[in-house]
Amino acid sequence: MDQITDLNDLRLFAQVVEHGSFTAAARSLGAQTSKLSRRIRALEEELGVRLLNRTSRSLSLTETGRQFYQHCIALVSESKAAKDMVDQTRSKPQGTVRISCPVALLNSGVSSIISQYIQDNPQVQVLLDATNRRVDVVEEGLDFAIRVRLPPLENTDLAVRQLGLSIQILVAGTELAARHPAPNSIESLREWPTLSMASGSEKFVWNLTNANGQVTSWTHQPRLATDDLASLRIAAIGGLGVAVLPRELVAADIQAGTLRHLLPDLSTTPGLVHAVFPTRRGMVPAVRHLLDALVAGFEELTRTW
Repeated sequence: MDQITDLNDLRLFAQVVEHGSFTAAARSLGAQTSKLSRRIRALEEELGVRLLNRTSRSLSLTETGRQFYQHCIALVSESKAAKDMVDQTRSKPQGTVRISCPVALLNSGVSSIISQYIQDNPQVQVLLDATNRRVDVVEEGLDFAIRVRLPPLENTDLAVRQLGLSIQILVAGTELAARHPAPNSIESLREWPTLSMASGSEKFVWNLTNANGQVTSWTHQPRLATDDLASLRIAAIGGLGVAVLPRELVAADIQAGTLRHLLPDLSTTPGLVHAVFPTRRGMVPAVRHLLDALVAGFEELTRTW
């Protein structure tokens, strides 16, 4: 026998010993005396030893029963400690939260939101995977992953919570902008060098929407194409070309005067910044409160853009 079939029998045995009789233990447990007696007898048969000496008037432990009882109360104690730990985790933010987030979003203010959350909740540890790859939340044991996708979101078995919106805008370094007449339309950028996210087809198109919802598609040949938003931002600040970049990534640069927002009436279709997680059921406060902090943080960031 590798292990006892029903570990709950160990708790029942400990109760019988502590109460000194089957009747008293059954009364405490809200069980029938005869059923409790049968459970302990079945436990003895499974172990192949006698644990209790029974008479019509008394109950006593055998030597084996005495040693077995010590292990039982240790198990019961560990069980209670485990439940207390879970209860504490459910009552206030504590424990470890494992999340994933794209690098550009972290650089756009999400890292500050997470840092403030950790400061406000000293009993929480956050393990953050900063990556642009598409992670598998379930397989990788993550509490949630942050993503940015254009609507509509794909059907998935994962639960989803929207955190905010992300739009991309046209920007250029101030020195580059100073060398060209202020553009009044997308066509007036034809004499400007451009930068772009990488394209597998090597065809580079910006799809921009105006305030009336009209979409303009503009094909260009960039001086630099890369899948790294941070590199595009640096190149734009350096005056290498016009770029379409997430507003949240360049808001501080625009405020600082190192980038200029061109053609403010044009932007991309808003992307949905959202968190995906296995299920809403049983979500511990540490995870739920971090999601709440991210929602509130995105609202605050939006007011500063």
